[in-house]
Amino acid sequence: MRVVIAVLLLSSIASAAPQTFVSGATRTHVIELFTSEGCSSCPPADAWLSGLRDDPRLWHDVIPIAWHVDYWDRLGWKDRFASKAGTQREYAYGAKWKEPSVYTPCVVIDGLEARMRAFPAPSSALAGALRATCDGRQVQVQFEPVATGDFDVHAVRLALGVISKVGAGENGGRTLRHDFIASGAMATARLTHGAASLDLPSAIEDGAEQHALAVWITRHGELAPIQAVGGLLANQ
Repeated sequence: MRVVIAVLLLSSIASAAPQTFVSGATRTHVIELFTSEGCSSCPPADAWLSGLRDDPRLWHDVIPIAWHVDYWDRLGWKDRFASKAGTQREYAYGAKWKEPSVYTPCVVIDGLEARMRAFPAPSSALAGALRATCDGRQVQVQFEPVATGDFDVHAVRLALGVISKVGAGENGGRTLRHDFIASGAMATARLTHGAASLDLPSAIEDGAEQHALAVWITRHGELAPIQAVGGLLANQ
């Protein structure tokens, strides 16, 4: 019994070991995909985003996030990964672009609508160094911007390698694979003297092979990311 307890304690300590992710000084791109299991046009876009899993640019030059929206749930299949927050974020982008409606799949790169699906080249634009340390429940952030201003920081867990069998709707009968799903709610805080602490909400039960963390900076009250960092989480 003592051996079992010791192993459990060691496992708990290991799972809480902090991980630190650090960006370079140049801008790291953020690719956002608004998608839904209820949309027949979305699986090719999901597969396109999954193509980053083995790409050397992942976590260094690009941070991908797949937001599942809930406005297609009415077509006969409720997407278990969909959230009102993802839908509201896409509508906020639409309002910024003065678009009369939203759609899926929708690709957004650094806050700009991207009609052509292509991974961006590494940026040479200076943005500032971003450092994020995660202990599983909390994220400590430090940002050294190249320009002064007021900034917000955002963080969300990501789920990779999720297999989903769709039983109805436009993709009924298909088995879909998802990566980089925003799993759980997004945390947001305002930077004070270049630092902030965020409490990560609990992740949803997603059956993922791996989990990751995405952290990005915006100017206060704005949507477009200006710097980002992320990486795979151990023991998540």
